[in-house]
Amino acid sequence: MALVYLRELDSTTKFAIWKIEESAEELLSKLQLDEAEQDRLRNLSKGKRTLHWLATRVLLRYLLQTEEYIHCPSDSNGKPYLPDYPYKISLTHSFDYAGVMLSTKGECGMDLEIVKDKVRRIKEKFLKPEELAFINPEHEILQLYACWCAKEAVYKLQGNKGVSFLHDMTIRQFNYKPQGVMTLDLQKDGKDLSFQVYYEQFQDYMLGYAVG
Repeated sequence: MALVYLRELDSTTKFAIWKIEESAEELLSKLQLDEAEQDRLRNLSKGKRTLHWLATRVLLRYLLQTEEYIHCPSDSNGKPYLPDYPYKISLTHSFDYAGVMLSTKGECGMDLEIVKDKVRRIKEKFLKPEELAFINPEHEILQLYACWCAKEAVYKLQGNKGVSFLHDMTIRQFNYKPQGVMTLDLQKDGKDLSFQVYYEQFQDYMLGYAVG
């Protein structure tokens, strides 16, 4: 694996992105897995899904700077957590890259997506008309991906299933730049929450991340 991006947002939060260059066997040789993790690995379809799962665990080991076993289960909603460390965690992957975010400040969420034209076909499925209204045609695809990554990052941060990108999340108007910040409002179960979500272009990808 090759570290391609390491960023410390402040003394409490950091994330890293790795390019996956190893085989599954090479990645597995860097890990110790318990019985439940071995079962999960066996149930994954071969190929990218296995590589992504293994790569995030290897990257987690790198960020935690340990050669010891890392217990990283998921809760009933599928959100990973670290019972033996003081960090909240978020994992992401897309094609040849894997990413991990750690924070002692609060819950965190991170999403990495390769940029493709197909996002145009689904934009009405995750953005309201008032959100689509501020999308700049000059940067349409990139801004759509910034919005998707922002909603995915907050979805991971809040950790509950059943939250709708379209109905429960609203992004306030923002002007797209290669690197910027937007405000996302989440309304669910009578609660109103707002998040500052950072986004940036990374090679042919879009990255979004937030800390609660």
